[in-house]
Amino acid sequence: MAKQNAAIAVKIKRAYEPAEPEDGTRVLVDRLWPRGISKERAKVDLWLKDVAPSAELRTWYGHDPEKYPEFRRRYEAELAEEPGASALARLRTLATEGQVTLVFAAHDTAHANATVLRELLANG
Repeated sequence: MAKQNAAIAVKIKRAYEPAEPEDGTRVLVDRLWPRGISKERAKVDLWLKDVAPSAELRTWYGHDPEKYPEFRRRYEAELAEEPGASALARLRTLATEGQVTLVFAAHDTAHANATVLRELLANG
């Protein structure tokens, strides 16, 4: 039976929000573990560091919303090369198998790397 080419539904959620059963597979997409969160409380199924922005890009960006368009461009360029490309492919595979929630620590959801990832996954 051929696999359906259905749209991928990926949620994003801050690491500080409680885990819920409908989160499905919870994937931490930050390079650093969220401050003040125990592994038990985070309930992360997979920590995929290679899909996170590089330390250099993260430091340059500093979560400055004015830098977001350039951050996004640079981040997508990183994800087009290894090891980011393989990590993104792994996320895409997980998302075709069931519900995935991308877990991240940033306060600003609209300008977080998880938002970029969700859109990349949703748009193929």
